[in-house]
Amino acid sequence: MCGEASDGKEAIKMVKELNPDLVLLDVNMPVMNGMQAALEIRRISPRTKILFLTVLGPDEAKAGARLLADGYVMKSAAGKDLIPELERLLPDKVKQD
Repeated sequence: MCGEASDGKEAIKMVKELNPDLVLLDVNMPVMNGMQAALEIRRISPRTKILFLTVLGPDEAKAGARLLADGYVMKSAAGKDLIPELERLLPDKVKQD
């Protein structure tokens, strides 16, 4: 982890500064929501992977993920789904034991 943002606008600022391999975004964030932030991140850093971590239902999350992100993980399933999804998105970066 190279940074943490409290809202979408701050996340965009950090992407500009840190050029991360992956950004984990909540769809519901203050100031600028995750969908708006993802759209801007795609514009300024097209190679950065975007993963939504959300409480939205699977249909809404899938729709957003298809349009703006590389994937999504439901918060209720993060314990079992987050690491495999990170491994899928960043196979050369995530250590597999």
